[in-house]
Amino acid sequence: MTVLVTGAAGFIGFHVADRLAARGTPVIGIDNLDDYYSVALKRARLAWLKAEHGDLVRFVDCDFADEDALVAAVSGAGIERIVHLGAQPGVRHSIENPRAYARANLLGHLNLLELGRGLKVAHLVYASSSSVYGGNAALPFRVEDRVDHPVSLYAATKKADELMSESYAHLYRLPQTGLRFFTVYGPWGRPDMAVWLFTAAILAGRPIRLFNRGEMRRDFTYVDDIVSGVVAALDRTPADDGLVKAGGATTPHALYNIGNNRPEPLGTLVDVIEAACGRPAIREYLPMQPGDVTATCADIGAIQRDLGFAPTTPIAIGVPRFVDWYRGWLARG
Repeated sequence: MTVLVTGAAGFIGFHVADRLAARGTPVIGIDNLDDYYSVALKRARLAWLKAEHGDLVRFVDCDFADEDALVAAVSGAGIERIVHLGAQPGVRHSIENPRAYARANLLGHLNLLELGRGLKVAHLVYASSSSVYGGNAALPFRVEDRVDHPVSLYAATKKADELMSESYAHLYRLPQTGLRFFTVYGPWGRPDMAVWLFTAAILAGRPIRLFNRGEMRRDFTYVDDIVSGVVAALDRTPADDGLVKAGGATTPHALYNIGNNRPEPLGTLVDVIEAACGRPAIREYLPMQPGDVTATCADIGAIQRDLGFAPTTPIAIGVPRFVDWYRGWLARG
């Protein structure tokens, strides 16, 4: 079984490709190495995959928003399943660069749906986001909740992806699973995310910025737990049996929250990073930013029931692992 992983040079895509290859599954990884954040970091991830797994992971530099390039990249590869993790990420960046999100997240998702339909793949697992819940006040967020009021364009594109996927599951019976990720962190993470930003600033003696004056909570989820959920989803194809799936569809299309189910105050995260770094943070308190939300928390009952998902890594364990990796990354220059 050969699996196509989009966003293979990205944070979660890299880890998923590694996990699949480690169990002997051939992977075709595609990524366009966009410069939204460090291309050197993306290339280092790819180099690690090559050194660790050799030809079991084959990488193709490809922009999946380009339909012809996507088809050419996978031609003759024998793709049987797809894990679509590539996207233009970032809530705040979507306010300044909306067209990048329309291209990557809307047109790109459509191209993957068409590819899956054309190849008659057995299953397409794709990344959604906890951002679709917008300003929902009721915690924890449940997949049954209405998600009609996004507070950022990024969130709107992810909700649109879910709707497009449902239409393909209905029209073409294309089996799919959408995963709403909750604040993923860990080694090889993203430099625009809080854990990386705070660690880098504390070690360099720079102030860290705490928005909403630090009155925020997030369901921080360690990347190894996330990958276990992604792989479990990939291995369990939603049945085309007319029964209601997680998320409410009767098509072969399931939606799950995938988080730690343990929201942490932002101040607690900073405390843990300070301890791991061995030095105090300089805290700068700022107002709320446009497109942000005060709290997230995943109801993971459905994914626990259906896929056996069980996160095991609290921030007290995961954050020091990241800080250790980050120190090594700095040492490599």
